[in-house]
Order: sequence, then C-alpha cells, then structure tokens
Amino acid sequence: MSDEELEIDVPDKLFFRIGEAAQLIGVEPHVLRYWESEFKMRPQRSSTGQRMYRRKDIARFLRIRRLLHKEGFTIAGARKALSAPADTPPADSSRLREALTRIEGVRKHIASLRAKFAHVVVAAPESDG
Repeated sequence: MSDEELEIDVPDKLFFRIGEAAQLIGVEPHVLRYWESEFKMRPQRSSTGQRMYRRKDIARFLRIRRLLHKEGFTIAGARKALSAPADTPPADSSRLREALTRIEGVRKHIASLRAKFAHVVVAAPESDG
C-alpha cells in the first residue's frame, strides 16, 4: 500500500456498507458503483441486497482513487495499471512529463535547425559507374 493508503484509518471490520466505504475513500457512493462496473468488481451482498465491501475492496478503491485523482490516469489507463503484474513498477507520471518536455525541446531544436539550414543544398554523391 502507498503512504496515502496507510494514512487512512480503516476500522478493523470484515465488511463495510457502501456509505461507510464511500466515506473512507472520500468519494460519493455513486462513484464506487461506477468504479465497480469499470473495474469489474463484484462486492458481496447482504441478505437485504446491500453491497458489502471487504478490506481488500477498500484498498483497491483507494488505489483507483490515487491513480485517477492524484496521478492523472484515465479510466482505461488505471484499468491497465491495476491489471499489470505486481512486480512491474508503476509509471512515475512526473518523470514521464519531464521526458515529454525534453522531447518537445528536442523537436523545437530540430525545427529551428531545419529552418536555419533550409537554404543549404546538399549535392548528390558521384557514382562510381
């Protein structure tokens, strides 16, 4: 679990109703229902039909929230990140943004060099024929 997930004080219970889970995660209940459908989660149901989440479901919701809200993933990207093998380190979004900025700088530099040397004509090499 990440540091953020450890900061949340999850009560020592086996199951959480949707309202309790939503409060712990910091989202509205309809968001949890939406995430269930997008991330193929199937919570247990009580005898009255209420959704009952386990601690592992809470941990998964916390990870989804972090991916979507903190790291800027799309739903599809978060789905991919959650399905990645555990030994694969998650992409560091700040390093990716940094790399994209460097690539954009290189592109601009190449464009300026092209403009600077656009008038230069390169002669074709003589053939040995």
